[in-house]
Amino acid sequence: MGNIFFTILYQPLYNLLVVLYNLIPGGGLGLAIIIMTILIKGLLFPLTFKSMKAQKDMAEIQPKIAEIKEKYKNDKETQAKELMSVYKNNKVNPFASCLPTIVQLVIFITLYQALRKGLGTIDATSLYSFVMNPGEMGHWFLGIDLGKVSIPLAIVSAIAQYFQARQMVAKRPPKEVRQTSAAMDEDMTATMNKMTVIMLPLMTLLIGVTTLPGGLTLYILVSTVLTFLLYHFFVGKIKVANKSEIIDVVAKDTK
Repeated sequence: MGNIFFTILYQPLYNLLVVLYNLIPGGGLGLAIIIMTILIKGLLFPLTFKSMKAQKDMAEIQPKIAEIKEKYKNDKETQAKELMSVYKNNKVNPFASCLPTIVQLVIFITLYQALRKGLGTIDATSLYSFVMNPGEMGHWFLGIDLGKVSIPLAIVSAIAQYFQARQMVAKRPPKEVRQTSAAMDEDMTATMNKMTVIMLPLMTLLIGVTTLPGGLTLYILVSTVLTFLLYHFFVGKIKVANKSEIIDVVAKDTK
């Protein structure tokens, strides 16, 4: 397993980082990381787009899902069938965002390893024969040492993640509408949304100011900004159901 990870993931990413570093005048590791992040995002765009589209679609049908859970709360079998019907009719796959998330996590871990070995003396044994060995990679970028913890980068990355997470969360319906379903406030999605918007940025901040090298925090920042822009331009705003639409859904379901 270790050899597969090294050959398929680690070595290509490590060599890409070194190649970009060699190509940039003055050998800028920060710019190399930024360009590599853009290339990775471009390569994963089809998966990323499907994931973002699935998250948006799920957010838009939450009122309907909540009403089904309330109506059939004592009949789990019927509830499951109705939910599957909603997913099918709206062409939504609730698991569509899982694969891109896993891929991103694997790349994150691989890049961490690459940066850990890439900062300072180059690991010549990991280079392809056609890749020039620069000897060492300087790790200063805009006055920031990318080889050490960077509090400013961690703070900015956490802020960026907060706004990017909010972008993918639908606003809750009006209070009068929420009262039509006792399950709405307890809905699992609402809990997950809150955790995503608050906990993820806090975790990024915590590990960014205590553990992660600045180079990896820079990767998180650039990746988050790119995700925000991709969502804005290719997916768009979440359509929040208004009060009359949600009440109409409730009325139809209770007939």
